[in-house]
Amino acid sequence: MKELNLLQAAGFKVHFVFNGLEYGVKDDPFGPSLASSRANAAAFDIYEKEMPDEAIGVFSNSGSPTATALSEFLKKVLYQHEVEFTVAPYNALAQLAYYEKHPSQFIDAVYGPSELFLYGIDKLITKFELAHEYVEKGNIKGGTRFVLEDSMFHWIDRRTCLAELNEIPVEIFVDACLLAGSSILRTFPPLENSTLYPKGCSFRDVVTMVVSCGRNITALCAQYQDDPQIKELDYLDRYRRASTGIKHHIVINKDGDVETLDKERAPSDVHDCIGQRLPEELNMYLSRGMIRPRVLNWLTSGTILVTAPCEGGDSREYQNLVRTQLEPFRRQALCLLSECLSRYYQRKEITTRFWFDGESASKVNLRDLLPSPKESLNSWIVRDDSIAEQRRKLEVRNPHLTVNIVSDLMLADANREYFASFSRICRPQLERWNLRFEGVHPEAQDRLPATRQEITANAVWRFLQLRDYVDSKHELTAWGKVMEVTLTACGSSKEQEEAAFVAVELLRLGLLNASPMFPNYAGTPLRGTDTDKRNCLLASRVASLGKLRHQPKGYSGPLSRHLLAYHCIISTLRASLRDLVEISLATMFLDGNANRDRNDWMDLALGLPFYDENSYALGVVMKTYLDELFTRDDPTSETTRAEMKAKGREWCKYCDFAGSLEDAFHLWDAVSPEPTPFYAKR
Repeated sequence: MKELNLLQAAGFKVHFVFNGLEYGVKDDPFGPSLASSRANAAAFDIYEKEMPDEAIGVFSNSGSPTATALSEFLKKVLYQHEVEFTVAPYNALAQLAYYEKHPSQFIDAVYGPSELFLYGIDKLITKFELAHEYVEKGNIKGGTRFVLEDSMFHWIDRRTCLAELNEIPVEIFVDACLLAGSSILRTFPPLENSTLYPKGCSFRDVVTMVVSCGRNITALCAQYQDDPQIKELDYLDRYRRASTGIKHHIVINKDGDVETLDKERAPSDVHDCIGQRLPEELNMYLSRGMIRPRVLNWLTSGTILVTAPCEGGDSREYQNLVRTQLEPFRRQALCLLSECLSRYYQRKEITTRFWFDGESASKVNLRDLLPSPKESLNSWIVRDDSIAEQRRKLEVRNPHLTVNIVSDLMLADANREYFASFSRICRPQLERWNLRFEGVHPEAQDRLPATRQEITANAVWRFLQLRDYVDSKHELTAWGKVMEVTLTACGSSKEQEEAAFVAVELLRLGLLNASPMFPNYAGTPLRGTDTDKRNCLLASRVASLGKLRHQPKGYSGPLSRHLLAYHCIISTLRASLRDLVEISLATMFLDGNANRDRNDWMDLALGLPFYDENSYALGVVMKTYLDELFTRDDPTSETTRAEMKAKGREWCKYCDFAGSLEDAFHLWDAVSPEPTPFYAKR
């Protein structure tokens, strides 16, 4: 953010645009994740041979995180720093081009990839070089600061490119860019033929190829019709789809409406080239960051692609989790959302494909899942005054309305009957605007939830009902009572409560235990008896739910492939829980059960649980600490434990080792009904 702050201080107003829904045809949806997991496996093999420096180089070959993987984190950071952003309906490049070319000149310059030339951009910034200078700080180690006056940026002018290519027409330039390969269309296969181009293919070669065929790509594909990849890819069809998608892409216009570019000339089946349209209201929630595109992609594409996790996903437990145990989560989210949309989506067939079983796929028609529990969920309506009254009775002082506090308002023994009565309204009342509460609050004013606290609280309560912690009468289920005990013991911070919540979910799925799960992966506890090792493994898995107190620097410490594999289980489960709570929020607005006259959409998103990813670093810290205790004659003495905690700063740099361990043991206390003798002292 330092670079961004510098540009803002210099008077630049920056606006980011993110990709929205997926579009076009993907070549190999499982290929990148499989390649990455194989590279990680090779790196771990080297690491486990005690060659960490060599392993780092191999880890770097596993690829960088995708823009999609980082987008939610970036949205949060930008919002917290008051930097504006937009999520495009589909392609961010098309949206940027619309902003730049509009007569109102919404933006003055565009910074992005050269693919923007496909959308008619004339000038493009490709790189910033911010100058630094060393700053002396007396006897303290010096630092650096940016020097704006000496900084520069690199840019490309399309007209210069055309001139250097013998003044070729723009149409030939665009076709050459398409055939050269990009995220929109893969490279024309003959251009990758080492026999035709033994020294590699240059962009001039691509232009020459397009010119030689008279800019007739149909004739060009016919010329290479014997190329097996041309046939396999159906390249001509892909080219036509890509070209049509560029000319008639979907963007948000100046009035905030979603429109098709050059709509008058667009073919009637343009949706086949880009994707199915969603209601404008749902597109607005997407554009403001309130909901993520994941579930929306499933619905518009009709396909759920479950890709390999970073550790490979070879275990039976992980594959059973994504294939069987999380299928109800996906179906519930899709069913709830589709019931708020047109009959086209309510009758859509959804196909789920898995990286480990590419030959088969599961299919379900959403009409077979109806009716959804939407009607029962719509009975939730609790207002600020009721929440405030309950918080006062329970002496809740935390200013933030977290899942823990929301559940406390409902779960306290003396509070349950009262809560169930005032939080529920009946169906006839839902059908009228002037809603009236049943039970103890008939005099309450008639209105929908409007404040941020009201809306997030009602969304979380709906989510708790979806997960069977609360029944349709707004009373605790058996699992709700388990959750009550766990949340009461875990603490009130967001990280603590989310970790405890996921722990209960893992327990329900039969995945919070000390079973081997990943017998072929190294990184398990090494010392002590078999019982000690199992206890250490379970404690490390519980700790993996939490968060390491780490400085804003790169991680430098031990690794564990076994705990990474368990982290993938946690991460996948958290993503599914986030899907459900987001859809609970979105359907409140789509059904008219919340006040839409607002502009705090991102605040609502951040107010829901499971927004941030977690890492498994705390689990590694716990395993390392417990393992090292066994190297001492008296592992349970206070002196030994203090020494190991002090030594931990050498194992894991840039972190509060002792404080992180306390967090891990506190989480263990919340999850475990009673501590084992081994963990009685810390």
